[in-house]
Amino acid sequence: MTGRRRIRSILLPRLLHRPVRAGALTTGALVACASLVAGCGVVPGATGGSGDDGPITVMTWAPQDTRATNKPGMPAFAEAYARWINSQGGVNGRRLKVLTCNDRNDTVAAARCARRAVQEKAVAVVGSYSLYADSFMPALEGAGIPYIGGYGITNNEFTSPLSYPVNGGQPALLAGLGRTLADTCGPVTLIRPDTIAGDQLPPLLDSGLAAGGHARSGDQRAAEDATSYNSQAERALERATTDATGQGCVVPALGDRTNTFMDSFRRARADYPEVRTATVLGSVDQTTIDASGGASGPYEGSYVTGWYPAASDARWDPMKKVIKEEAFGDNRIDAADAGVQTTWIAYAVFKQVVESLGDNEVSADTVSEALDSGLKVTTGGLTPTLRWNFQDELAAVGFPRLVNANVTLQVVEGGRLVAAREDFTDVTKTLRDADLG
Repeated sequence: MTGRRRIRSILLPRLLHRPVRAGALTTGALVACASLVAGCGVVPGATGGSGDDGPITVMTWAPQDTRATNKPGMPAFAEAYARWINSQGGVNGRRLKVLTCNDRNDTVAAARCARRAVQEKAVAVVGSYSLYADSFMPALEGAGIPYIGGYGITNNEFTSPLSYPVNGGQPALLAGLGRTLADTCGPVTLIRPDTIAGDQLPPLLDSGLAAGGHARSGDQRAAEDATSYNSQAERALERATTDATGQGCVVPALGDRTNTFMDSFRRARADYPEVRTATVLGSVDQTTIDASGGASGPYEGSYVTGWYPAASDARWDPMKKVIKEEAFGDNRIDAADAGVQTTWIAYAVFKQVVESLGDNEVSADTVSEALDSGLKVTTGGLTPTLRWNFQDELAAVGFPRLVNANVTLQVVEGGRLVAAREDFTDVTKTLRDADLG
């Protein structure tokens, strides 16, 4: 064990009626917190206002400057997107006002971000990352504010009727990775956070392994904010090399700390037979691979499952154009980062929703009603066409809002993350058969 666990989102499907608007909240829940000034911002040049001709207010949040996972590129890109869309005439002719907030990887800060979104009358929270959906989602649900394109890191994002995920989150990534490894690996060891959220990862990976007739993975817990993983790397290697007839595989899924684990793993692996590594996008990207030595680093030959096409794919060119025009030189924004990519797709969804409303009011209620009415949203081929039903195919296994179970498979070759398969793989059936009890 690695110390006291942090309590996070648990699998708790809920069947809620349409939330009431902010007026039903207590006055205390609407009071602005002065401490938010340092943690939240607003895109420069955007102004407030109300009425049909005023700006449309949304919020994007993510953790920054913490000891665990950080996603500063997500709010930074949201600000760049606002500058770009406003230079194009706005969203359906109206300016877009983007509020940003640092959730600090902290349950209290996450709740404060949500309360600020309520106070500022945001019509949606778009393209955000937080581990604490059980803290922020109640405030959004109480105010009827939709959560569009969250990172997919918590189960609440796939159960709340006010959540509209654009990817399959960790469930799809791990199921897809397990299915791939079933055909290529001997013993498989998963290294994952020692948290409640981390407890959900082994059965998801195992669902993919089982679909390929493979035994379950070895479940190895680790502190997500450790500065060294020497003992965990040695234990993972010991298990992965127990079968001389098949090359074992080690799967770190520790978010930003995956690279820290791989530093320890690189030092320890010299004393053991050869093993293969594999992980999921979000735990590793091209920047991580470059920083760890490229072709001579520990990721060479690793399989990586992702939600979207490789960053080199031409379908990302419109996003890269926005970055070049509005955020050139901003090193917080990496076009290969899954958080930045998710934010781009989330804002593409929001833009189409607002356009679908025409001259009608744009509010939290009308945005969520448009999404609930069966609106089909396209993303330039970065995902399948998205459409949210109240109960989708994966409701039976606790993911009623998961509408995109497609994953891509990439591999590190010559220090570059490249597509290992041309097309998406749909893991809906694999997840439907998963034992998540």
